[in-house]
Amino acid sequence: MPFLPPENLTVATTGASGSLFLKQFLLAVERDSRVKTVNFIASDSGLRVIAEELGIEGRSDLLRQIIGSNPAKIQQQSNSDIGANIASGSYPADAMVVIPCSVGTLGRIANGTASRLIERAADVTLKERRPLVLCVRETPLNKIHLRNMTLAADAGATIFPLIPTFYNHPSSADAMAQEFANRVLAHLGLAQPNAYRWKG
Repeated sequence: MPFLPPENLTVATTGASGSLFLKQFLLAVERDSRVKTVNFIASDSGLRVIAEELGIEGRSDLLRQIIGSNPAKIQQQSNSDIGANIASGSYPADAMVVIPCSVGTLGRIANGTASRLIERAADVTLKERRPLVLCVRETPLNKIHLRNMTLAADAGATIFPLIPTFYNHPSSADAMAQEFANRVLAHLGLAQPNAYRWKG
């Protein structure tokens, strides 16, 4: 289903492997002039994975370390701040993406457990019938994971597993992650000019 291009986007990351995909997604929304505001949340486990996978030291200037420059439109929110702007349906967020989305976060979202900001923002996104994209990263999947995916999908979320493409012959891990980010953004109505398009 096509969506109007979101100007105000919420991006969250959790404790699943795949920080390179998050990095490429943030770089894409930072340079996309159609996106005006990005609220970014990282869980404690997400921060640990970012540190391990991207080699980031400490938590200060996290966004600058991830994207390589001071962000112009991305602002970080604390996952413990339930009173943040994105915790309310009255705040005009247009869409939310969780990349990567751990199965623990998936389960809390699917079952309406919203004790932290990531889950609360996702809950608000669903109740306001706004696009919620969950880039789930886990393998193999057990029946609990599958049931939670169905619950989240039934509530209105899009399950967008973190699975890269190979038919475009990516030249590097960065290129692979960038193309996945392009696919997610295209799903939200933010087609990227550098995206690979299958010609058949």
